[in-house]
Amino acid sequence: MEIQNSRNEKLVGLLHETGSREVVVLCHGFKSDKNNAILKNVAAALEKEGISAFHFDFSGNGESEGGFNYGNYKYEADDLHSVIHHFSNTNRVVTTIIGHSRGGNVVLLCASKYCNDGNVRNVVNISGRYDLKKGIRLGDGYLERSKEQGFIDAKEGKSEFRVTEESLMERLETDMHEACLKIDKQVKVLTVHGSGDKVVPVADAEEFAKIIPNHKLEIVKKADHGYTKHQSLLVSAVN
Repeated sequence: MEIQNSRNEKLVGLLHETGSREVVVLCHGFKSDKNNAILKNVAAALEKEGISAFHFDFSGNGESEGGFNYGNYKYEADDLHSVIHHFSNTNRVVTTIIGHSRGGNVVLLCASKYCNDGNVRNVVNISGRYDLKKGIRLGDGYLERSKEQGFIDAKEGKSEFRVTEESLMERLETDMHEACLKIDKQVKVLTVHGSGDKVVPVADAEEFAKIIPNHKLEIVKKADHGYTKHQSLLVSAVN
């Protein structure tokens, strides 16, 4: 299934169709895609409950058009808004948005900026990062190097990518604290986090719990960032 974003780029996704008017949208994390195990498992569980679920590739990722951008949290929130708008235009309603890791940040940013129309009632942040100035794995002196060269060439697992100075600054200037304060009090936010997460510390989840008005926190004991051995517990917590 293809949806066009506001920048006329094609977003490619998978719809688990049950015929329900309600659709739940799921968002992947950094350098991931719509085939992420967490998204597929949660979508399958929703489908069993008779709820349609849609997971897609953000622009610049997977099969979607556009160039990869290290700090494009706001673009990805806009992608998500385009998806929500698409379903609204086809007489369906997105009531819940779910994101893992960076996708958790994206659903919160989307909720703070776009989701004040009363349709999106539930936001699920799975292992999102509270302080985006932390967890930057670009080596020592990354800011100075990016300013000198205009970019940094980086590697994450098997993936190689270029981080421009502009995109790095976009990440550093994205303020999750301020964004979360703008989330409508009618929107229920669930944060799920693994106590064994070595990528994003569980303390970040506790920070979200302090500032989001209508918030519930679920800690999955011993789970790592990808919930490698705790998929069923994660699915239960989300559903």
